[in-house]
Amino acid sequence: MTLTAPSSTRTSPALQADSAAGGPVPPSPARGLVCRNCGATFGLIAEHACAECFGPLEVDYDPELMRAVTREQIESGPQNIWRYAALLPVGQDPADRVTLDPGMTPLVRADRLAAELGLTGGLWVKDDSANPTHSFKDRVVSLAATAARRLGYSKIAAASTGNLANSVAAHAARVGLPSFVFIPSDLEPGKVVQSAVYGQTLVAVDGSYDDVNRLTSELAETDEFEDTAFVNQNVRPYYAEGSKTMGYEIAEQLGWRIPAQVVIPMASGSLLTKVDKAFRELAAAGIVEATEWRIFGAQSAGCDPIATAFDNGWDVVKPVKPTGIAKSLNIGNPADGPYALDAIRRTGGAVGRVDDAQIVQGIRDLARTTGVFAETAGGVTTAVLRQLVENGRLDPAQETVILNTGEGLKTLDPLEPVVGPTHRVSPSLSSARAAGLIG
Repeated sequence: MTLTAPSSTRTSPALQADSAAGGPVPPSPARGLVCRNCGATFGLIAEHACAECFGPLEVDYDPELMRAVTREQIESGPQNIWRYAALLPVGQDPADRVTLDPGMTPLVRADRLAAELGLTGGLWVKDDSANPTHSFKDRVVSLAATAARRLGYSKIAAASTGNLANSVAAHAARVGLPSFVFIPSDLEPGKVVQSAVYGQTLVAVDGSYDDVNRLTSELAETDEFEDTAFVNQNVRPYYAEGSKTMGYEIAEQLGWRIPAQVVIPMASGSLLTKVDKAFRELAAAGIVEATEWRIFGAQSAGCDPIATAFDNGWDVVKPVKPTGIAKSLNIGNPADGPYALDAIRRTGGAVGRVDDAQIVQGIRDLARTTGVFAETAGGVTTAVLRQLVENGRLDPAQETVILNTGEGLKTLDPLEPVVGPTHRVSPSLSSARAAGLIG
């Protein structure tokens, strides 16, 4: 699969054209982009900032087309994110997709953890470590790369704290597409190796993620990168919509109902806003019953700008310099921070923050009670869940879902000092007896 030369207008061509495989393509429900600040509307273009007020753009949908989607239509689809194609901006034609076919990851019942925390309403873990590159980023990259193809780009790129780099490189490798991923040079070794193994261009930048993001923003304006889609920048409106599929799946896997409470890790804040958006879309389309839910955000104490804004009642999120072991969440200037705050406050939720020791304990607690091995972001979410229960902000009698966004094997460093063999013996019964393994 190759991409065509970029068009000068970067508009989406013939979204409702005939499929390469023959026959009509179902229409995209996307009717354009809309500014989240001023409401200005634009076509389906490659742009992430409003030309009127510089606010962020997101995809605007035709409500009639969204309401036409049925549970039966979704359930008859493939066992991946594309079962929701009728609710997404791109990818209606399978021939157009640039994808690893992520999604339909396990929703794990966490009864032992619930009992330990005193939760009686039911607890679930949405485990996105089961995706092809072992993080939820496969969802967003499949949407972004597919949009990039429709918009005529010939390369893809990203600034990343690790998981996004893994996914962009893998998607590019799948279809033979050049990619460029830019990461902080102090990233966890597991994520560096996973990005490098696909044989794509990997650039380590001496600086924080915010420094990396600033560099890629500048590169995107150069002639050399004119034909490159930066998935979390110039095609960000499409990219962000991939996160909705996690919310769709949670509702479907619960028997087409929205959980009362969801705890979500926050870096940019985009995942939280899009899960909330997914619930609102399902309810508005009549696919699920319209009920109330509460959204809770989880941050590391080493990078907590959204938590700080929430605690202080601010509408503006003030940037911080990130520290701490939860590097996948280390975005000091979160682009979607104000919108995450809006969703949390509108639903009556809250934000928690936990330190490195609590994060490590959260990883161990989740693994010990559910068999799910989370990366540090999942440790943040589990530890914040405990904190929210202890401080009375989360209702233990309500059904709750927590999100694990990545695989623990990517972030082994924080655990190596605290876990290991419980016994060491020589290969003999006498040694095993001396160690207390047998009587």
